[in-house]
Amino acid sequence: MKIGELATRAGCLVETVRFYEREGLLPPPDRTENNYRSYRQEHADRLGFIRHCRSLDMALDEIRTLLDLRDRPDQDCGDVNALLDRHIDSVSQRIASLTVLQHQLQHLRSQCSSIDVTRSCAIMAALDAA
Repeated sequence: MKIGELATRAGCLVETVRFYEREGLLPPPDRTENNYRSYRQEHADRLGFIRHCRSLDMALDEIRTLLDLRDRPDQDCGDVNALLDRHIDSVSQRIASLTVLQHQLQHLRSQCSSIDVTRSCAIMAALDAA
């Protein structure tokens, strides 16, 4: 299949496919006589795996590690578990940071309860004070 068909199947842009190739996450495809990329089902399966990992907010290095483990199916899955545990911890830390940010923004927003001119806006004053 051509790159456009692969991208459509995966629900992504052609440039995304090329990006994953440049990053080494997708192996280079065969080339036709007229030098078009020719992808196989294995590319589609691998791209689907990558896209699913990205939807879980995994970084490219995490995906690279998982792909390496996927390519060695007889290895035990302890490394997979450890990677996921680290990713879960990272997500938990980001949630905690975002919760703090949300509270800061809510506190800032509570400083102004009426519409007034900007020069007397308590939110603007608080932002200037920072």
